[in-house]
Amino acid sequence: MNSRAAILAGAMLLASMPAGAQDFKPLNVTLGGGVTFPNSEVRDHLGDGYNVTFGLTVNVNPIIGFEGLYSFNGLGEKRISIPVSPAPGAPGVPTDFFGNMNMQYGTVNLVVRKPDGPVRPYLVTGVGVYYRPIQVTTPGIGFVPGYCDPWWYVCYPGGFVSVENVVGERSSTDFGVDVGGGVTFGTHFFAEARYHYIPEESTPTIGGLTSSTQFIPVSVGITF
Repeated sequence: MNSRAAILAGAMLLASMPAGAQDFKPLNVTLGGGVTFPNSEVRDHLGDGYNVTFGLTVNVNPIIGFEGLYSFNGLGEKRISIPVSPAPGAPGVPTDFFGNMNMQYGTVNLVVRKPDGPVRPYLVTGVGVYYRPIQVTTPGIGFVPGYCDPWWYVCYPGGFVSVENVVGERSSTDFGVDVGGGVTFGTHFFAEARYHYIPEESTPTIGGLTSSTQFIPVSVGITF
């Protein structure tokens, strides 16, 4: 076979391949963000939040890849009313308490995708490590003495002001699992949703109580 025939045969083979196979890349980078929804009992204690994600996917072929993903999720504040009394046994007064938590995790996932077409659905599943710091606060009143700060352009005469009292904080690092799916549009855009489940906290709890964490981040972003 001469060189001209070889070039023609190669061009015919390339033309017969699906568009997704022609665009196959051994490595993809993804950047995304969106809304995070606490699920199950977690929703009674924490509000909706946001997420920011960064991922690297090593592609074995146009269908299968292995993804490493980091995500930061800021969960919304939730108000809980707890009766507070000035002394043990005294009548309690309903008092507002607020829980604030963020979720940081790194996961390793198997990715299975449709190899070609302008709209390509995909499925993901994997395991990861989840870090969850939480802080509980309640509003209060505190006295601030007078001060002047020329860098803040402020002079304050002093007096009682609203303050935020931190009544408790803790963190937990645990293993969890995730499963989900999404759609890639063209070659650079995606939208997805994943369900995450962390069985229970590893830190000690009062009275032997434990809590699992479930949440669903919905993200959109770019891939290249």
